Amino acid sequence: MRDIAIFSASAHPELAQEICETLGKPLYEAEISRFSNDCLQAQLHANCREQDVFLIQPLVPPVQEHLMELLLMADAARGASAARITVVIPHYAYARSDKKDAPRISIGGRLVADLLVTAGADRVLTMALHAPQVHGFFSVPVDHLNALNVIAEHFQPRDLSNTVVVSPDLGNAKSATQFARLLGLPVAAGSKRRLADDKVVIDAIVGDVDGKDIVVLDDEIATGGSMLELIDRLDSRNVGHISIACTHGIFSGKAIERFSNTSRIDEIVTTNTVPIPPEKRLPNMTVLSIAPLLAQAIHNIHEGESVSQLFVHTL
Repeated sequence: MRDIAIFSASAHPELAQEICETLGKPLYEAEISRFSNDCLQAQLHANCREQDVFLIQPLVPPVQEHLMELLLMADAARGASAARITVVIPHYAYARSDKKDAPRISIGGRLVADLLVTAGADRVLTMALHAPQVHGFFSVPVDHLNALNVIAEHFQPRDLSNTVVVSPDLGNAKSATQFARLLGLPVAAGSKRRLADDKVVIDAIVGDVDGKDIVVLDDEIATGGSMLELIDRLDSRNVGHISIACTHGIFSGKAIERFSNTSRIDEIVTTNTVPIPPEKRLPNMTVLSIAPLLAQAIHNIHEGESVSQLFVHTL
């Protein structure tokens, strides 16, 4: 079995270090430098020849810089005769650009997938794609994990006898249903219309939520507009405690300010697929680690073992 070499660029070195500690493997240095003309350069400071190389980099702001770092690292590993290159992208930001829903627009999710493969990626490991069909944009194998088990284990010890899982929209209802099954709970969903990137309208809630405690589940929270609109709608149904949970806690724009100004959210639960700095960590926020899950996936890929067992929806 060939050796393993794990590198991280600048987006989320803390997660990469935690993954390596879980695996008992070193995190090798990747140096990202910038020329005077603003071009980036990546250099891998460890042997890659005939190695099983893993490059860890979520696509988080500044997304374009971090994407370019990852492309250059993949190219560097390929040029160094790596046996196989797996790009580990805990958050694939371009999954939102998944279809042509207006005239003359690009489909960024597919373009970025092509760029990663052209740069040298032989395999992709990612989590909770905003649009699951983006999985099919890649011409190389993709292991698409989710954090449903990790989040469910957080809620499992509680008294959930009067609780309903709510999806903010029908598009996320399948994941919400899987999550609800893990906890043995009923599920409801909002009927959402998006007017702009940070403006949505929820016309109705499908399902019985009156007088219930609520766990709202979404794949990611960006500006918080959908969540706050849903909470306003839930308030009109006389619900009890409200917890919100997501895999990717982006919290962009005024999201943190919005959440800190409402008293209706008892808890915000997210994972560390993206870095969450101290100034974004509210007192009622819990950040769960997905490093053990990613570490297990990396181990299974390296050893040629099944990865599909990691997305079985059972506790």
